[in-house]
Amino acid sequence: MATEATNGAAPAAHPVTFTALKPQVFVEVSKVNDAVAFYKAAFGAEEVNRVIHPKRKADQELPLLLSAEIKLGSSTILISDLADNSTAPVKATGTGLVFCLETKDIDAAVEKAMKAGAVAESEVTEAEGEGACCGGRVGKVKDPYGIVWLICTPAKKCGDVEA
Repeated sequence: MATEATNGAAPAAHPVTFTALKPQVFVEVSKVNDAVAFYKAAFGAEEVNRVIHPKRKADQELPLLLSAEIKLGSSTILISDLADNSTAPVKATGTGLVFCLETKDIDAAVEKAMKAGAVAESEVTEAEGEGACCGGRVGKVKDPYGIVWLICTPAKKCGDVEA
């Protein structure tokens, strides 16, 4: 079950409560199936839902997917086609987005991602200011859709971190 979080510091009469965060990744139109296959092969993702555009017919050659929902670890990510006439909130893919994946076997995870089609962005190294999500060793790969993935050891708990 998702942990609920209340947004805002002051108590409100009707606080806003969030039950989940689902990042949405947009890929070139007709590439959602390829992206889902990549995330399954590279990171062991599991597809849990698929939503087809209601005005497209099932027998059309390329039905426009509104989203494919994948589960990766305990997180959910939506993968969507980005069409020219899309009402999507973004019009470009792979801009300013980084995902952090935690695992104890960094080398094997990076190798698996590269075999599935990712490109290494750096050697596996000890994290020194690499990012808040990284605890120790970190590898960096870019997937075929322009998304950067930091594959790192589980983050250490830090009591002395300032916001």
